[in-house]
Amino acid sequence: MKRPRSGWINGLVVFSEFCFLLWLEYRRPLRRPVEPKLRRSARNLSFAVLSGVALQVTERPLIAALVSTVERRRWGLLKQCSMPRWLEVPLAVALMDYTLYLWHVLMHRSYWLWRLHLPHHVDLDLDASTALRFHFSELVVSIAWRAGQVALIGVSPRAYSAWQKLLMFSILFHHSNVELPIELERWLSRIIVTPRLHGIHHSTIRDETDSNWSSGLTLWDWLHGTLKLNVPQQAITIGVPAYRQSRDVSLPKIILMPFVSQPPSWQLPGNGEPRREALPASRSRLVV
Repeated sequence: MKRPRSGWINGLVVFSEFCFLLWLEYRRPLRRPVEPKLRRSARNLSFAVLSGVALQVTERPLIAALVSTVERRRWGLLKQCSMPRWLEVPLAVALMDYTLYLWHVLMHRSYWLWRLHLPHHVDLDLDASTALRFHFSELVVSIAWRAGQVALIGVSPRAYSAWQKLLMFSILFHHSNVELPIELERWLSRIIVTPRLHGIHHSTIRDETDSNWSSGLTLWDWLHGTLKLNVPQQAITIGVPAYRQSRDVSLPKIILMPFVSQPPSWQLPGNGEPRREALPASRSRLVV
């Protein structure tokens, strides 16, 4: 009975965070919406249900079994280093976060993986519901990477559970359309991914999308030189250039998107690739 009760509690906490962010988005929106919020949220939540079912059937039983095996047989880097659990768990969470950064980069760099990730990026707005909008094909394909993360790092059940919880909190937060006080967000963005920072990653400008790949700690973007902070939020157009109309991102079309022929992502219909003039501020300073 312990595990189901814990699952209900975790679900309630995530649902509470989601509702709180929706309220903040209503009170303090960071960007002006393009589509009606109710219609978008219904579409994204419907999409999330499909992906959630796919995860329950595929990833959850497979990775749960693998994590138990890793712990029992002492597989992985961290299991070969004798260290106290209070140190092993945060190190495992940090390494999971870093290897997720690498997977995110790969999703953008690989033509085939980008097709799976595209439904997440074609959303015409960015808010907390976008955090739940990942195509089931992307999630299923990512199982192989997740298994490699767990086995090579040596992730214990406790560390994996902690990483999952922190990841969910993080992606709901940084996808949200919440305007934080700029000085607070400048401070937070030195440590974790924030709404302004991740908004730049969802820009229609390819150079901006190819930045800010971190999901939790911003450390990985700092280390790899992929951090970009100096884009004003009101100058950002959210989405992908080839999909600028609501009819292009309807629920049936985004479900089929990875499996059918698509136009070049970064080309506006008949107008070339969108670009931006050089920004005067330093790319390492977050702007309003």
